[in-house]
Formats: sequence, C-alpha cells, structure tokens
Amino acid sequence: MLRLLACLAAVLLAPAAALASQCYAFVERVPGVRYAALDGVLLAEDGEEVRVTYLGHSSFLIETQAGVSIVTDYYGNHGGGAPPTVVTMNKAHTTHFTTTPDPGIEHVLPGWGPDPATPAEHRLKLADVVIRNVTTDIRGWPEPERDANSIFVFEVADMCLGHLGHLHHVPSEEQFALIGQLDVVMAPVDGSWTLSIEEMVETLQRLKARLVLPMHAFSQAGMERFVQGLAPEFAFETHDGPVLTVSLATLPARPTVLMMPAGPRLME
Repeated sequence: MLRLLACLAAVLLAPAAALASQCYAFVERVPGVRYAALDGVLLAEDGEEVRVTYLGHSSFLIETQAGVSIVTDYYGNHGGGAPPTVVTMNKAHTTHFTTTPDPGIEHVLPGWGPDPATPAEHRLKLADVVIRNVTTDIRGWPEPERDANSIFVFEVADMCLGHLGHLHHVPSEEQFALIGQLDVVMAPVDGSWTLSIEEMVETLQRLKARLVLPMHAFSQAGMERFVQGLAPEFAFETHDGPVLTVSLATLPARPTVLMMPAGPRLME
C-alpha cells in the first residue's frame, strides 16, 4: 500500500508537462484484485505521439515514436515489408490468431494461456511502451471457455490504449479494475459475434475513454444502433483515412467515436 501511495504521489506532484494520463484504477474494496499497472509507468516527453493505422477487421497497427510496432489480433498477414515488433492474438476465430506467426516477429502475445488452468499474463516493457493484458471468457458449450480472450492495454505516450479483442461479456468489476480507465479504446461493434450493442455501450460508458475506434463492424444497421446507444453522451466523427496520429494533448475533450476506413498495411 505504501508503494502504491508513493507511485500516486509521484504522478500527482510531477510538473504539469510530464503528468501521465489518469488511466490506472485505484480499487480498495474488491477482494483478491491487484491494482492496474503502476510499476514501470513511462512518462512521455512533452508532445509524444502514437500512430494508429486501421488494417481492417480487428487489426490495428500501433507505432510508437521509439520505433516499436504492434499489430493487434494478428492472424498471419502483415502485408509484406518488415514484420512488426509485437503481435497480439485472440482465440475465438482464426481471423484473430495464427499458429504460424512470421518468425521475424520478436514478441508473439497470445490472449489465452497454455492450458485452461493457466490464464495468459503478459507484462512486456519495450522502449517507450508497456503492454499488459486482462483476460476475459469466450462463449463455449456447455460452459464458457475461461480466460480465452485478452483485452490488451498499451501504455505509451502518457496514454492507455486498449484493444478489447473478441469480447463476449461485459467485464466484471474485477476486470474493470485491472483494465483501468482507458484513453483510447478499439471496440468490436458487430453486435452478435461479440457483445450485443447494448452491452458494448455499457462497457464503453464504464471505460470512459475519450476516443473510441470501432472495429469488427458487419452491418450499417448495427453501426446505427451503436451510434444511437452512445448518443448524446458521445460525439461522432468520420476520419478521412486509415491512419490516425494521437497524443494526450490532441485527445478530444468530449468522448468521441471516430469512424476510420480500413486501409492497406503500412510499415515504413
């Protein structure tokens, strides 16, 4: 507890230009829950940015200023060029993982553990980014498959970016505590294969992210229901391309859903 208070004090007393985003959970009354990450928090240089490219389906390319490249829900195709530094994967469908990743990828992070009794637990620190995960269940018969999906959180440039993966249920109180408050969230909005639209709206309202990037959308009708569910609390905008540069300073003051068209894999 003393260590936690010391970390919190260090953040609160830092100069204004160096303040980290408040994307960490401080939960005192949930039995058995450890705190969302504080060790190794990387305070960014003033004005540090992250480039996010929507590759399609549930895959995004996240590129940090230190040169770390991450592809989410990687299923084997990175479009040529140099492989990314890190890939994350989820288990629900083969469009979200591969058993034969490119051997040039330095870090392959599956969202599920080696056996049902051992959940995946990742905490990887590379240059200017920390990558961690929070496991959730996926549907199964007759019982759900425990801890087979991971919500991956990328702590970079004083922000927390979260990728919800193939989320099948509203996170529990314990899971929300482990995730923390996200600044940017990549959210599946298909309304059937993952969460229902109503459940996704509930989840996003709890996460309180300032920027929501929809993914895994299969119909215009579903997207319209998603928009209606979040209005008027969230603003809605359309980006003019698949590449977005984001920083703590440029995050919208009002929670905003930003529609991005999918584009080709960009790896410079």
